[in-house]
Amino acid sequence: MSLGNSLFNARKRSGLSQEEVAEKLGVSRQTISKWELGETLPDIWQSKHLSNLYHVTMDELVDFDADVKEIEDIIEKTSEKTQQKIDWASVWGKKYPVLTTYQEKVEVDNYIIKLNELLNSLKTRYGYNDLDAMLVLKDILSHAWTNEEQQ
Repeated sequence: MSLGNSLFNARKRSGLSQEEVAEKLGVSRQTISKWELGETLPDIWQSKHLSNLYHVTMDELVDFDADVKEIEDIIEKTSEKTQQKIDWASVWGKKYPVLTTYQEKVEVDNYIIKLNELLNSLKTRYGYNDLDAMLVLKDILSHAWTNEEQQ
């Protein structure tokens, strides 16, 4: 995605018009339009003010992806109570069907025993609660998978 598109999407997501942004930055609406069309670029000072105005970091502004930001916001705003109601295996199973079928092939109980040992080790050795231990183990598995992919 181009910087112009990132600026456009970030502005739209913040609910501001080109006129409002121009007024806050002390530039013309045409200047905002040229930035969003990729005809010109804001300087570093203007970029910093844009990131503040759009409530994103400079890095996020450069690589602004409205879909990713929307998903991040939804996750952040979803209460624990609501998350408890979601059948995550079913939801993710729509994207990754193996999550709904692996139980037929895999001897899950054997893995549960080993994973519980790892979870208990994280809890006793580092003092993590159940949820934190599970999240740490999940992250470790993710790192192991990423390292395997790179080899």
